[in-house]
Amino acid sequence: MAPLRTLAALTLAATSVSAFAPASPAVSRPTTAVASAVFDDAVKDWADEYPEFAKWGWGPSVQAEIWNGRHAMFGWVVMCACAYHQGHNDFPDADKMLDLKQWGTLATISDGLEKGKDTISNERAIILIANVHAFFVGIAATVAPLPFSDTLLLDVNHPMYEWQVERNSKLGGIMPDMKQVGINPHAELMNGRMAMMGLIACVSYSFIQGQSMIDTINEWVGGAYF
Repeated sequence: MAPLRTLAALTLAATSVSAFAPASPAVSRPTTAVASAVFDDAVKDWADEYPEFAKWGWGPSVQAEIWNGRHAMFGWVVMCACAYHQGHNDFPDADKMLDLKQWGTLATISDGLEKGKDTISNERAIILIANVHAFFVGIAATVAPLPFSDTLLLDVNHPMYEWQVERNSKLGGIMPDMKQVGINPHAELMNGRMAMMGLIACVSYSFIQGQSMIDTINEWVGGAYF
């Protein structure tokens, strides 16, 4: 894991240094331009073919990407918190399996190798409930949005609709406006993308290594959690 941590450190350092580098003259990047055009055309084609879905923000849209990124970022917070509490033995009876008679079939998990069934552990159940909470936050943002909140789906009758449309019109594409600094929609979009890419990398690495994502996260931070 040393090469992986070294690569991550070098990447972070290069990114930090580039923020203070003097602005260079505009350089034509045809590859990026083509990729951006393909991305924009795909979004436009979706809106043209499925206008009823596009007007609500369904499908490949800025609205969907923002909320996917939010869930990914929240997922990282939950997983890191779980890794911390696992390392400090904060889960009560963490390895104890749930009682099937008490919890029912929702607590079962199948064994793909032996085709058997067993119940999940108490620790896994707590982590599951934390993620279910995040899921219902998204549901609540759809069925019962607050007047001042960003809705999961676009709604012309919501007070934030015009702001959402204006914000979404300035976002999207292959690369957001990196000149924007601070707390703003551009930063949120980019952070969400990094969180989603990180989840893909974490899931893939965990699958290859045959270990849990919590163990992978702890390994990536050099065993800082446990």
